[in-house]
Amino acid sequence: MTSRRKFIKQSALATVGFTALSGSAFSFTKSIQDFKSNRPLLANRTFVSNEVEKVIKKVKKGIRSEELAWMFENCFPNTLDTTVDFEVINNKPDTFIITGDINAMWLRDSTAQVWPYLPLVNDDEKLKNLFKGLINRQTKCILLDPYANAFYKDVARETKWKDDKPTPKPGVHERKWEIDSLCYAIRLSYGYYKETGDTSIFDEDWDKAMRLTVNTLRTEQRKQGETPYYFERVRRNKNVTAPFSGKGRAIKPVGLICSAFRPSDDGTMYPFLIPSNLFAVESLAQLSKIYNDVLGDKVFSETCKSFSDEVLNAINKYAISEHLNYGKVYAYEVDGFGNKVFIDDPNIPSLIAMKYLMSEQYYDIEAYKNTRAYLLSDDNPYYFKGKAGEGQGGPHAGLDTIWPMGIILRAMTSDSDSEIVWCVKQLMNTHDGKGFMHETFHKDDASKFSRSWFAWANTLFGELILKLYNEKPELLKSI
Repeated sequence: MTSRRKFIKQSALATVGFTALSGSAFSFTKSIQDFKSNRPLLANRTFVSNEVEKVIKKVKKGIRSEELAWMFENCFPNTLDTTVDFEVINNKPDTFIITGDINAMWLRDSTAQVWPYLPLVNDDEKLKNLFKGLINRQTKCILLDPYANAFYKDVARETKWKDDKPTPKPGVHERKWEIDSLCYAIRLSYGYYKETGDTSIFDEDWDKAMRLTVNTLRTEQRKQGETPYYFERVRRNKNVTAPFSGKGRAIKPVGLICSAFRPSDDGTMYPFLIPSNLFAVESLAQLSKIYNDVLGDKVFSETCKSFSDEVLNAINKYAISEHLNYGKVYAYEVDGFGNKVFIDDPNIPSLIAMKYLMSEQYYDIEAYKNTRAYLLSDDNPYYFKGKAGEGQGGPHAGLDTIWPMGIILRAMTSDSDSEIVWCVKQLMNTHDGKGFMHETFHKDDASKFSRSWFAWANTLFGELILKLYNEKPELLKSI
């Protein structure tokens, strides 16, 4: 597998001629001479789905812009082309999915990377088994360590972060406690079940993993003031170490769940991370439905439902505040004592991603709209404008760096056709001729970017274009 991935990385980074943009972010001229596919050769792709290939051909016909069609063809299948390790282990499918340029699997990223392919599984048995295999693999990961965020396929492999305190177990890449890691595993299982009606995934190991998940989330409410979790990084990048000997800042137990880290893998300032708590509200409600409708465990179903209700009530009480200019808005992080942080981090879950990620029944629509307006304004300290483009950034990659993922989510959550077109053109302007999304780019120079091979961002871009093809075909043709 190593040699194949090495080839794929080189192939995925192939470039075409490009003349950098000059002037404002609203200048959309460019000179790209060659739109030859940047996908790996067929024999070197890590997974091939006939249904995904059909979608690529179909959607490309609905795109007028040759450049945009080329970007979609490169990006949409990037997860399948470059990151999948599928096999059958003990007569069960097993799917390990790396995030791109890091040879480890995140629970969050792996779910998000395959999510746009879910509607195709009933017509592609091979793709269906990929999903079942990923659910099985995520179950193994949770049972290995419910506090870890990223894992290796080889459960005996030692991490390069072996100097972290405590030392991660073999098979664990990093042990950063992030609520959304467990929520994404629930999202994948529930989404697969709703799409297929297949209940075979809910086996004994899955049940153990979900009960461990709920117990871990309960523990991190820290109602008794204590947690077994701590994290200290001593070898390098000490900024990711949680303060106070790895335990994090003090909280007042109010029913919210603590998260030591954000979806960017940066440490939280205040442990009650609101986007992730909102995600937990829906995830626990989904678990409740599975245990009620499929597994027939009414007691545990009610446990999950009441837990979900408790967290939602606490969010509504402690995380929504009146803003001087925007009305009631969501804080990004709180501590239960009244301290709040009003920023966002353009990963998922994020405040702006709520409309994309969750059903409207689980969040305050007015507060969301006000929060979105605030985050996309100059009042947000991490909204950057420059010669190359503009959009949300965050602390993870530093000042003046913009996340394409944030621009994608802006389009995904927009009710304005003109805003959607503007976002797509921003993405077309800032891929630096590569035909792929990056983690970040500098606001004044899109050639200064981080992560050449970031499969999640690539696939999410493909998901956006597919969404426009299905819901706004004439708008897509207008670009």
